[in-house]
Amino acid sequence: MMTLLDPAALPQVPAALRAERRARLHGLIARCDPWFRVLGLAWLTPVWRILSGDNPKGQVRDLWQLAVVPMLAIAGFLTLWAVLAPKVETSLGAIPGPLQVWQQVGVLHADALAEAAKAAEFHQRQAERNAELVAAGKPDEVKVRAYTGKPTYYRQIVTSVQTVFFGFLLATLVAVPLGILSGMSATANAAINPLVQIFKPVSPLAWLPIVTMIVSALHAGDGGWPKSFVISAVTVTLCSLWPTLINTALGVASIDKDLVSVGRVLKLSTWTRVTRLVLPSALPLIFTGLRLSLGVGWMVLIAAEMLAQNPGLGKFVWDEFQNGSSDSLARIMVAVLTIGIIGFLLDRVMFAAQQAFSFSGKR
Repeated sequence: MMTLLDPAALPQVPAALRAERRARLHGLIARCDPWFRVLGLAWLTPVWRILSGDNPKGQVRDLWQLAVVPMLAIAGFLTLWAVLAPKVETSLGAIPGPLQVWQQVGVLHADALAEAAKAAEFHQRQAERNAELVAAGKPDEVKVRAYTGKPTYYRQIVTSVQTVFFGFLLATLVAVPLGILSGMSATANAAINPLVQIFKPVSPLAWLPIVTMIVSALHAGDGGWPKSFVISAVTVTLCSLWPTLINTALGVASIDKDLVSVGRVLKLSTWTRVTRLVLPSALPLIFTGLRLSLGVGWMVLIAAEMLAQNPGLGKFVWDEFQNGSSDSLARIMVAVLTIGIIGFLLDRVMFAAQQAFSFSGKR
């Protein structure tokens, strides 16, 4: 009978340990893979599996599809851009290539650092002056003023992102309840659907003058949110709530009828039916609507900022177009790429939220 001290069993111990470690590593990779996909880093999974020795040939094929092909496509795009751009002449000069655009990224970053240094110097001088007034026994003359220098490129990015999230939040608070009501009640759907069909195609350029006049009439003035922020956010709300409303109504209307019957048999309250039966079943379509709404809101915001000259990336693009300098076109292209990258990241955020809710439901 073989014992644990039998020499024949000793060579099998390291192999068993290696197999156990390999199994643990494969389990870890499987758990991480969904999150890599959420973050847009799905190519990390085949790289990890290649390093762990898990079917290298098959993983190389996946790596080719997930990483190499996209990188080749981006490289091809940049090559065509660099070759063809100088051949197109505009009123602002030739179309800048990738190198000129990248140089303007550095210039905008340097401008932001210089403006931050000016702001810090301004606040330091103000603090020193106020300290002198307090020391001289003149506290009533102490004043604290905000720095009014030109907004940096980073500040305009932050302003646009804050505005679109605020408008998107307002749209969600309006669209989800209306969508649930429309999906649960045929009468409510008959009342809401005509309004949706009428207002859904309206351009943000048509909403903007109306919103501007109404907000200007109701805005309290000093204090609270800036009027330009409210105008842009409300315009985003009016244009982005429709995808969420329509998808929510569709998701609620298409839930399993047996669930509805169970709710009636158990005599559940309306709130319990909505939170325990309706929302969990309609959640995938609701999140689809939210992702569409956020994308629409981001596009609408840039147009609204350009037309109304409200602070943000849209105003930056318009100001550079009006500036007409030799670097303006490159800066506009920096803004275009920034808008596209931020739009991609916003979609990833919503997709991550959708996956998180789905995972919690599976657990």
